[in-house]
Amino acid sequence: MGFFGTLLWPIKWVIEAILVGFHSLLTLAGLESAAGVTWVLSIVGLVIVIRALLIPVFVRQIKSQRKMLEISPELKKIQDKYRGKKDQFSREAMSRETMNLYKKHGTNPLSSCFPLLLQMPIFFGLFSVLNDAYAGRDSVGLLTPELSAEFGSASLFGVAPLGLTMATSDGNVAVIIIAIVLVILMTGSQFLTQLQIMAKNQSPEMKNSPMYRQQKILLYLLPLVFVFSGAFFPLGVMFYWFVSNIWTMVQQFIVIRNMPTPGSEAALAREARLAKKRQKKGLPDPADEASGSVAVEEPIKTQRQQPVSKSRAKKQNKKGGR
Repeated sequence: MGFFGTLLWPIKWVIEAILVGFHSLLTLAGLESAAGVTWVLSIVGLVIVIRALLIPVFVRQIKSQRKMLEISPELKKIQDKYRGKKDQFSREAMSRETMNLYKKHGTNPLSSCFPLLLQMPIFFGLFSVLNDAYAGRDSVGLLTPELSAEFGSASLFGVAPLGLTMATSDGNVAVIIIAIVLVILMTGSQFLTQLQIMAKNQSPEMKNSPMYRQQKILLYLLPLVFVFSGAFFPLGVMFYWFVSNIWTMVQQFIVIRNMPTPGSEAALAREARLAKKRQKKGLPDPADEASGSVAVEEPIKTQRQQPVSKSRAKKQNKKGGR
């Protein structure tokens, strides 16, 4: 099996269990067991389970990314301090100050990559399961020989086997067309996900940081990964990747809308929405309350009674008695 196969064995077992579980539910719902759409929907179910389990990690990733952008100016000061100093003492001092900065703010550069790193074993595990099924090799878990044969021979629309890639399509036009469409959709969803972070969820200070410039470069480089790698992944794996990208895009939209970075365009838009809701309900603005500018009703002023002499009071009493 080899070291890599041993490492993937438990992951493949879990993947097969989730696939078989969703496949059973779909067949009970009336879908054909060997149909390509049934297995594609089972892969969608796999995405839902994996990404739902990764939500806490995603939230930590968002917080870590914000902290990294916040400390970017301090990080630049450390880099400028030791710029041009290549002796070992300076390199160690720079590394020590950088690590202390990360420790102080409770973040590190790798923490923002955790969701992707955690997904990669799942991605390669599905790749291995699908390849084994397509090649007729034994499964490692609940994917029985009959189900494995169905999974390996399943074709989308009856013409595009899920186990084929663009590179191994042998001239199958349907596989090539579907693969190209998936590459375009994957690239577009990845670009839009990163773009909504860059355009709406960055404060002015963050946009002036070196970290922002690096993210801007990645905005155009990362989608190219799908363009070149898409030719070598089976259609089933590409469906997993595409649905996972859609999940990320929607999840990112919800986070930016409800938990935007302070000072960003998304934060200003959220404040405007909340102010509009308060205005409709007739509620006071918290900002006005905090500044003490809430309107206070002035007391009604009463006219002060002037003092009256004794003789004048007697005359008024006589007049009143008439």
